Amino acid sequence: MAETPAPLRCLVVDDDALALQIVENCIGNTPFLAHAASCESAIAAAEILRQQPIDLLFLDVEMPLMSGLDLLRTLQHPPLVILITSSKSYAVEAFEHDVLDYVVKPISYARFLQAAQKALEVAGSRAETAEPAPADAAFTFVKVDSKLVKVQFEDVQYVEALGDYVHIVTGQSKLIVYSTMRAVEEKFPQALFVRVHRSFIVNLKRVQSIEDNTIVFDKKHIPIGQTYQKEVFQRLNKF
Repeated sequence: MAETPAPLRCLVVDDDALALQIVENCIGNTPFLAHAASCESAIAAAEILRQQPIDLLFLDVEMPLMSGLDLLRTLQHPPLVILITSSKSYAVEAFEHDVLDYVVKPISYARFLQAAQKALEVAGSRAETAEPAPADAAFTFVKVDSKLVKVQFEDVQYVEALGDYVHIVTGQSKLIVYSTMRAVEEKFPQALFVRVHRSFIVNLKRVQSIEDNTIVFDKKHIPIGQTYQKEVFQRLNKF
């Protein structure tokens, strides 16, 4: 008999007490979720994320002093994120931060469940593919549509996040894989690859030049995010 996966540990962050309670109730009624903690500010959430493992973050966008998006900008390795917002206008910026989905207030359980099921599917996909590559690994397999495709690490130039998918770009091809950047980051050898932006991972051997905090691959220009700059330049100097 297959082992039942553990529920996703959830952190709820919202300065609206009613919305916070509604999300907690929704979590309580969803068997594959477990409520780990709640708080009313992004600052408190940052501390909780440092202290305990969180799989799924339900995050309010509009909070004073430090917004939900501000919090995401400070996290190098965020958990899965579902935004709670009063306006769809945040959707575009949300997906730039590798956010899974967004739920607009007032929150209905049906819409909450739809977003939560999406998180469960991505978490399951990550569990299947997140086994770290050995330090001397030369390749991995990724699932493209219904088949497994062999990817030579040396051939990969960069990986780009686009919505629910990542594009693995080599000199000859572009593979579209249903995955998260975090899963790719964990699976690709850290000695060869580095996260340079929320939406990009690059092969250090393939970097041709850097211009104004932008990495150049032929005609592709990849920005280096402010949060990642120190690590990126340290890695490049040692490579």
